[in-house]
Amino acid sequence: MIILAEATSGGSNAALVSFLVYVLIVFVIAFVAGRVGRGKPFVGEYYLGGRNFGMWAFALTYAATLASGGSFMGFPALIYTHGWTLAWWICGYMVVPLVAMGLFAKRLNQIGRIAGAITIPELLRKRFASNPVGNTATLLLLFFMFFYLLAQFKAGAVIMQTLFGEVRIYEDVVSVVAGFTKNIFWVNQADPHYLVCLGIFGIAVVAYTTYGGFRAVVWTDVLQGLVMLIGVLILLGMTLSLVGGLDRATGKLAEQIPPEYAKVRLEAGNEEETEKLKKGDWIRSVDGELLCLAEKPGKPPSSDRLEAKVLLVTFAEHREQLAGRVTSPVSGSLIEGSRKPYRTGAGEKGIYLSPHGPSLDSVHGFLPVMLALSFFAFWNFSGAGQPSYMVRQMAFRDTVVLRRSILFVAIFFTLIYLPLIVIFTSARIILPGMEVEADRIMPEMARVVTEQAGVPWLAGILVAAPFAAIMSSVDSFLLLVSSGVVRDVYQQKKKGVVSEKTIARLSRLTTVVVGALAVIFALNPPKFLQTLIVFASGGLGATFLVPVIMGLYWKRMTAPAAVAGMICGGLVMLGFYLIGLFLFGEFKEFNWLNVHPFIWASLVNLIVVIWVSLAGRKPAQGLIEKYFGT
Repeated sequence: MIILAEATSGGSNAALVSFLVYVLIVFVIAFVAGRVGRGKPFVGEYYLGGRNFGMWAFALTYAATLASGGSFMGFPALIYTHGWTLAWWICGYMVVPLVAMGLFAKRLNQIGRIAGAITIPELLRKRFASNPVGNTATLLLLFFMFFYLLAQFKAGAVIMQTLFGEVRIYEDVVSVVAGFTKNIFWVNQADPHYLVCLGIFGIAVVAYTTYGGFRAVVWTDVLQGLVMLIGVLILLGMTLSLVGGLDRATGKLAEQIPPEYAKVRLEAGNEEETEKLKKGDWIRSVDGELLCLAEKPGKPPSSDRLEAKVLLVTFAEHREQLAGRVTSPVSGSLIEGSRKPYRTGAGEKGIYLSPHGPSLDSVHGFLPVMLALSFFAFWNFSGAGQPSYMVRQMAFRDTVVLRRSILFVAIFFTLIYLPLIVIFTSARIILPGMEVEADRIMPEMARVVTEQAGVPWLAGILVAAPFAAIMSSVDSFLLLVSSGVVRDVYQQKKKGVVSEKTIARLSRLTTVVVGALAVIFALNPPKFLQTLIVFASGGLGATFLVPVIMGLYWKRMTAPAAVAGMICGGLVMLGFYLIGLFLFGEFKEFNWLNVHPFIWASLVNLIVVIWVSLAGRKPAQGLIEKYFGT
C-alpha cells in the first residue's frame, strides 16, 4: 500500500525557494521586455509587440495562453473525479491549433493589418465601419472575460497556498489578515490563507503585465510554455514510478468504487475544536465512518448543533490509507436519510475506466456519447472564437511562421494533455479522498511525489508548470480587457488626437484597476473552477466565432447582423447556464439533447447573422473594396 507522506518544513521551504527563483526569472524577462519596447509606438508595441513574432515566440505564447489554469487545475480535478473518460472529453484539444489557426489566422492577420486594428472589437468596428459593432463586442468581451479572470486568480492563489504552507512569516501574516478581515462582509467568508495568497498572486501578475505589455507577455510565455511541458513530463515519470507502472495503476483503479456524500451533525461538548474545523478536514462518525468535511460546519435554523456536508469514504483500501489523516477529536452522527450515492457508478468497480465515467447527478454518467462529440467541437471552435487567441494571430510575422506553429502547438498539446490523464487517474491511488478539494490535486501531487522521491525542492519546479499556465493566461486577459477599455471605449469617445503618453498612462492604469477588481471578486472564491472556465470559453466563442469568420470571408454581411449575432450568441449561452442553475441549484450548463450550449448558441448566431444580413441593405461598395479588393 502506498503511504501518503506529510510535508516536512524543510521540503516545503526547498520547494518554495525553487519556485521563487522561477518567479524572479519571469520578472527579469518582463523588465527586459519593457526596456526593449521603449521608444517604439506605444499602442502597437504594448498590445501587439510590433506584429513581428517568429515561430517560437508565436507558437509558445499561443500554446501557453490556451493552456490556462483550467488545464492544470480544473482539468486534473475532473480527471481525478471522473477517471479515464476525460481522455474522450479533451481529445479535441490535440487538433485545436489546426482548426483555430488554420481556419482563418492568415486572413485575420491580413485584415488586421489593412484595418490597422489592435483589438478584435476594433477590427470588427473598422471592418463594418460601425461604432455599435465595436461597442457591443467590447461589452460582451468584458462580461465573459471577467469570469475567466476570476477562475484564474483562484487557481493562482490555491497553488501558492500549497507552497507557503509551513513558512513562519507567511503564517504570521495570515494571522494578522484573519484578525483584520473577520468582521468584513464578503472577505471574511474566505479562508485567510487563501486571501493572503490571492493578494500575492494578484500583485505579482498585474505588476509585470502592467510594466512590460504584450512583448513581456509573449517572452514570459515562451519560458512558461517550456516549463509546462518539462514539468508535466517529469511529473508523469515520477508518478508512474510511484504507482509501479501504468498496468498496476490501471489494475488498482479498476477496483475502486465512488464515495458517497452525506450530512453530519457534530457532537456537542468540544466547541473549541469544532471552531477550528474547515473544509477538507477529516473526522470520524460515532459509528467509526471516515468523513471529510465538504464545507465549514454551520448551524441551520432547525437545529441547535452544527451540521456539515461530508464525503463518506466507501472503498476499504482508501479507508486504510486515510485513517492517519484524522487528527480532530470532534465526531458526529450521520443524519438519517442524508446519504447520497453517485447516480452513476455507486458501488460499481471499474467505473473510473468506463467510457462515460461516474456521476453524482446524472443517470447517463459524466460524459454521454453526444456530449463527448459536442465537446470535440467545443474545444476546437470555441478556441477559434477566443479574442485573446485571435489577437495573437494578428501578431505573427508571415505564413511560414503560421504553418510551422500549427504543427508545433499540436505536438505540444499532445505531450501535455495525454500525460495529465495518466497522472491524475493515478492520483486516485496515491491521494484518495480529495474529491471535496479536487482543484488542489495538481500541487498536492507535485508535493507528494517529490517528497517520496527524496527531491522536495523539485516540487517548486513542478508547481511552476500550472502557475506558468495561469500567469500566461491572466496576463493575456488583462491586456485584452485593458485594450478593450482604452482602445475601444476611451479613444472612440475622445474627440481629437490622443497623445501616446496619455494612452500609455491609461493603459497601465486600466490593467491595474481590472486586476484589482478581479482580486476583489475572487476574495470569496468561485466554487467550480472548470465550470467558470468552460462558461467563459463557450461564451466568448459563441459571441465572436461566427461574426468574425463571416466578416472575414462574406462580403454581404452587415453591421446590424454582426450586432444581432453577437448578442444572440451570448444570450443563448448565458440562458442555458441559467436554466442549469434553476434545475441543478448550481451554476452549470444545461446540455439539451446532450449537446453543449456552445453548439446551440453558435447555430443561433449563424442563423441570425445570415438572416439579418440578407434582410438588410448591402454594405457600402467602398468598404467591400477596402477589405476584399475590386
